[in-house]
Amino acid sequence: MGIFSIFDTPIAGLMVIERKEIGDDRGFLARIFCSEELKCVGWKKPIAQINQTITKKKGTVRGMHYQNYPYAEMKLVSCLQGEVWDVAVDLRKNSPTFLNWHAEKLSAKNGRALLIPEGFAHGFQTLADDCELIYAHSAPYRRDSEGGIHPEDARLSIPWPLNFSEISTRDSGHPLLNDQFIGFNL
Repeated sequence: MGIFSIFDTPIAGLMVIERKEIGDDRGFLARIFCSEELKCVGWKKPIAQINQTITKKKGTVRGMHYQNYPYAEMKLVSCLQGEVWDVAVDLRKNSPTFLNWHAEKLSAKNGRALLIPEGFAHGFQTLADDCELIYAHSAPYRRDSEGGIHPEDARLSIPWPLNFSEISTRDSGHPLLNDQFIGFNL
């Protein structure tokens, strides 16, 4: 019996992972990551890094972030507290879904995670105060490899569910996509 339910999205390689809780009177156990089960959906590398974010204010936006080759990374993003609207944008050159995005509500209650392949930008907006996320990454963070796109880029037309209450100077300073942007070779 699998410990995850795995669902496709309209974008190839981008998956929704639903944790199964095993519980009793004491509480429950839910596995957040299992390399054996995630191999079948493309997670082939070891976990290089695990990050945690705590975001205090509802409406805060973080993103849209990515890492360039050779540090392009696969991510598994899970919400442990609160609720977020989690977004992934396909930046893969020659992908039939190039510049398409998909969003999922992730929460502690629904047990969903987003498995994001290499070649995607990622960001989220908090739908509650005091949200906690945990990310498993297939590559280490490298400042010289980081990139980002503006979360309100007109070419993407992401309909963020709330007005932005907070966004960092770094994230609001990400460039808009121009017609010369053709995506990433992986």
